[in-house]
Amino acid sequence: MKKIFAKISEIISDENNRWSSKRLVGLMASTFLCITLYQNSFSEQHIAPSTPLVESVAALSFGCLGLASLDKYTKRKLINKEETKEESQQ
Repeated sequence: MKKIFAKISEIISDENNRWSSKRLVGLMASTFLCITLYQNSFSEQHIAPSTPLVESVAALSFGCLGLASLDKYTKRKLINKEETKEESQQ
């Protein structure tokens, strides 16, 4: 059980081993969206959620996970630029 929690914590954590709210919200949104779509595939049409609601949750999930992955690359570039700037000043 500890291994499962450690793995989940590793997935949600960012490069500095802090929890990333974007990853947490993105994973929760995609999980709930998948569960909802699976349940509604077996239910009647009038019980299904509205199309704009499903699209909004999908956009939220895509946006959060996309922004979390974008942060990885931009942070490295900023660190590299700062190191290069410091080296050129010396």
